[in-house]
Amino acid sequence: MTSSSEFILSDLPDGFCGVVARVTGGRDLAARLAAMGLTAGTEIVVLQNRGFGPMLARVRDTRIALGRSQAGLVTVYECPSASA
Repeated sequence: MTSSSEFILSDLPDGFCGVVARVTGGRDLAARLAAMGLTAGTEIVVLQNRGFGPMLARVRDTRIALGRSQAGLVTVYECPSASA
């Protein structure tokens, strides 16, 4: 469940800047996403999200591709600087 200020990564538009709140899913998937830099507190920017298929994001100055189901397990909140 997400709060009103939290979003599911796979639902976000291009250019959205977020901070990873949590990653759900199994231990293996969580470890894989952590190895890609997706850990709580990490900034992530959506580079391309067409609404189907994989999406591209920038994490720790690295471009990564995420499957839609993987991105659906990542909860983020908006970057503090984005709303200022």
